Amino acid sequence: MKFGLSTFITDRGIQPADLGRAAEERGFDSIFVAEHSHIPVRRESPYPGGGDLPEIYYRTLDPFVALSAIAAVTERLIVGTGVALVIQRDTIHTAKEVATLDLVSGGRAAFGVGAGWNREEMRNHGTDPATRGARLDEQLRAIKEIWTKDQAEFHGKHVDFDPIFAWPKPVQQPHVPIYVGGEGERARRRVAELGDVWLPNATRQPDDLAGAIASMRDEAGRDIPVTIYGERSLTPDIDAYERAGVERVLLYLPTLPRDESLRHLDKLAQIVS
Repeated sequence: MKFGLSTFITDRGIQPADLGRAAEERGFDSIFVAEHSHIPVRRESPYPGGGDLPEIYYRTLDPFVALSAIAAVTERLIVGTGVALVIQRDTIHTAKEVATLDLVSGGRAAFGVGAGWNREEMRNHGTDPATRGARLDEQLRAIKEIWTKDQAEFHGKHVDFDPIFAWPKPVQQPHVPIYVGGEGERARRRVAELGDVWLPNATRQPDDLAGAIASMRDEAGRDIPVTIYGERSLTPDIDAYERAGVERVLLYLPTLPRDESLRHLDKLAQIVS
C-alpha cells in the first residue's frame, strides 16, 4: 500500500516548500492539493460536507504554483492536484501548466480532475453548470491531444481550436496520469474512457468499495489503479482497502500553521511506518 497526503494549502497554513520537505522526510509518496479560484459572496450551492463552508475554501493557493514550490525542494514526492477544477480553466493554458509541472519535477506530476460542485463559482468563469460534465470530457480529450501531438487540434462543442504548437510536452509517457475524482456513474464512466487512476473520496467503508472498483474495471476493460482521497481516520482499515483493490490512500492533512502541521504529520507518519 502506498500513502500520500491530501490537503488545502492556504495563506494561513504551512508554506508549500516546508510541507513538501516534511512529507518526503516522513515517507509519504505523494501530495495532492485542492483548488478553488474564489468563493462567490452570494452562494446557493450547498457545501457537500454539510454545514458552513470551511475557511480553507476561501483561501486556497494556486495549485500549480504551490506544487512547483514543493517539487523544487523534493526528489521523490509525486505532486498532484486533488482536484483541479478544469471546467473553470482555459484548456490550452491548463495543458501547458500540467506539462510544465511534470517537466520541472522530473516526471512527478499527477493531474487529479473533477467536475466541481460550486455552481456560482463555475458561472463566474463562464461555465454552464448543466454542461460541466460534457465540457470536462472534451477538455481532457483536448489536453491529451496537446500533450501527445506536435500539431494538436480539437473540434468539439465546448472546446474548439485549429492546429497548434504547444510545448513543453510531459516527461511521463504517454502523458501525465489523469486521476478522475467522483463516485457517481458519470464519474466512473469518465474513469473508464479517459482516466488512468480512479480517485474516489473516502466516504464509504472500504469493504463497500470492492464492488464499485470491480464494476469500474469491468467497464473499462483494464485494471485501473485506485487512489482513495481524503482519509481522515488516524486508524484506517488498511487491510480492507487492500482487499478492495486500492493502491494508494491519501491521508487528510488539516490546514494548520507550520508547527501544528508538522506535529500532525508525525501522527500520520505512524500509519505509514
